[in-house]
Amino acid sequence: MSISLATWNVDPEIFRIGDFAIRYYGVLFAVGMILSYQFMKRIFTNEQIALKYLDKLLIYIAIGTVVGARLGHCLFYDFEYYSQHPLEIILPIAEVDGSYHFVGFMGLASHGGAIGVLVSLAIFCKKYKVNLLQLLDRLVIAIPITGAFIRFGNFMNSEIYGKPTDSIFGIVFLRDDNLARHPTQLYEAFAYLTVTILLYVLYQKKYAGYKGLLFGLFLILMFTARFILEYFKENQVSFEEGMLLNMGQILSIPFMIVGLLLVLWSLRNPKDNSNLKIKDVRAVAEEAEVRTEK
Repeated sequence: MSISLATWNVDPEIFRIGDFAIRYYGVLFAVGMILSYQFMKRIFTNEQIALKYLDKLLIYIAIGTVVGARLGHCLFYDFEYYSQHPLEIILPIAEVDGSYHFVGFMGLASHGGAIGVLVSLAIFCKKYKVNLLQLLDRLVIAIPITGAFIRFGNFMNSEIYGKPTDSIFGIVFLRDDNLARHPTQLYEAFAYLTVTILLYVLYQKKYAGYKGLLFGLFLILMFTARFILEYFKENQVSFEEGMLLNMGQILSIPFMIVGLLLVLWSLRNPKDNSNLKIKDVRAVAEEAEVRTEK
């Protein structure tokens, strides 16, 4: 017999006008990015970096997150469908009964989002002459906040929930069935917020001076949490049935390995106490021109 502390039956849509709807998921995604921005604003101010660069950085991250997460879902989890409907990868529409309707982007994958962010950051660092590892050591303090709010959005959608449970932590998602299930969205959200707190404490204790250390710890902690919590989740796609590890776990392993290697490399290298430096390419060119004239 299932025991549950709560039932959950919230409409994922805040309001709808025709085919257009505002959903809790999108609002919480935006709130998470705003809070992460405010956190990074504090770090940039502390290191005396012009906030105009943070505004530019936010644009790169937002584009990298959305594009990467969307492509990750389409390629890793539902390639068979989207290979036949390529237009639906880039547009928030779906073909229903022979005609297209606005449905929003209904599939985003966190692993794809992580890859997208790394690519966008590499482009940003090349343009503004920034050390990628130093930037990542600061960003990963704030990024889990957005991840947590995305999972809160999944909870509002009654999706990515866990397997049935007899524990008192079970929640009945009435929009799907009457079984008490692990609220794995909340487990994951609170795990991510814990990562933010831990990394911020280490940052305040000057561990950001070890280039790559905080980024490595971020990869280990975030994706180990994801790997473990996958055991409590229902599989998201049918092809995962019968697999020893599901897709989320398989995709987490490379991130965990890279994180471990980064931590070992960082601890074996001399401490670098220099603050993060960002400089516009035009400013670099102007300085070079002045030196040439001299």
